[in-house]
Amino acid sequence: MTTAVQIQGIVKSGFERVKDAFAENFNSHGDIGASLAVMLDGEMVVDLWGGFADAQRTRPWNSDTIVNTYSTTKGMTALCMNQLIEQGRVDPEAPVAKYWPEFAQNGKESLPVKYLLSHRAGLPAVDVMLPRDDAYGWQPLVEALAKQKPWWTPGERHGYHAVTFGHLNGEVIRRVTGQTVGEYFQENVAGPLGVDFYIGLPEHFDPRVADMIPAPMPVLDPDHPLTKAFLDPTSMTFKAFMITPEPMLNPTYMNTRQWRAAEVPAANGHGDARALATIYGALARGGEVNGVRILREDTIRDAIQEQSSGEDAVLFMPLRFGRGFFLEAPEYGLTKNCTLFGHPGMGGSFGLGDHEAKLGMGYTMNKMIVDNIMLDLRWQGMFDAIYASV
Repeated sequence: MTTAVQIQGIVKSGFERVKDAFAENFNSHGDIGASLAVMLDGEMVVDLWGGFADAQRTRPWNSDTIVNTYSTTKGMTALCMNQLIEQGRVDPEAPVAKYWPEFAQNGKESLPVKYLLSHRAGLPAVDVMLPRDDAYGWQPLVEALAKQKPWWTPGERHGYHAVTFGHLNGEVIRRVTGQTVGEYFQENVAGPLGVDFYIGLPEHFDPRVADMIPAPMPVLDPDHPLTKAFLDPTSMTFKAFMITPEPMLNPTYMNTRQWRAAEVPAANGHGDARALATIYGALARGGEVNGVRILREDTIRDAIQEQSSGEDAVLFMPLRFGRGFFLEAPEYGLTKNCTLFGHPGMGGSFGLGDHEAKLGMGYTMNKMIVDNIMLDLRWQGMFDAIYASV
């Protein structure tokens, strides 16, 4: 196969078709710059990158290029929480207010930690959106969430906490450890594993960061409930994504130093595919890789047990969640046995594991596609090639 984009990196024998599928994303789906990595039972069998780090195609995408991964970040935050649960420092059945006393307002006195992880807390949005100056601050949203009345009775349903997931779980992490999510993650996950992933990106990394390239919005069905909700600024769904509207409506806000520096543990992690494949590669083989253990096997089993399933109250589509991790739903048909766990990110990135196949997979890119909020045109070819090679 030939392609105008030079694909670089390594592919172990037997995985050549994965390189072909990755290259095809540039040919058929408009990828501009991207990286793909696959770890099989502790061995990195695919580590690829190619294309450009900017829309003008002036900066090559290199082996050390990192990029904003949006909600793929949620998997990293979930991992931190599950470490604290494993250590006995956080009890998932305990009230959030045990760790965060100010949270015990507006009927949330007994709301358990596990609901924060499984999107069942009823707190996907705040009634009054934050002013522009507070867009990326930590305390303004945390204080608003402490005061917020749940949008539904906690535990009775689930709804995707698109932005608030990171602050809700992150504040518990901060209260328990004295560290921000980004600090804790670096000390206990990224640092020990030696991987390139950050929640709150220091400025000296900017030369290595690819610019995100927004995609035009697709034509939406005007009668679909999700379309109606997105077009209604008073709706829970609109407010779940537009916690503070002005910066979010700027199509390139994700390329600003302000966004990169902030800690938004649901949405602004920066990293590469290699990091994601390594982390999920560890989780897919019992929690250890390269002599570093990040979770015990029993904790992983508990973390990927289904906690929420069915139509999501925010996105109006079927979703499944474990203890912070997205679980593949049969409706999406990404794998034959529906065994993936981890998290995708808006625009196309993913970090995923498969404990049955002992696979860890990561994909990062800068060209966003939003034709379908849960399925990306680029994914299926890569998944088919990966599973055909195992």
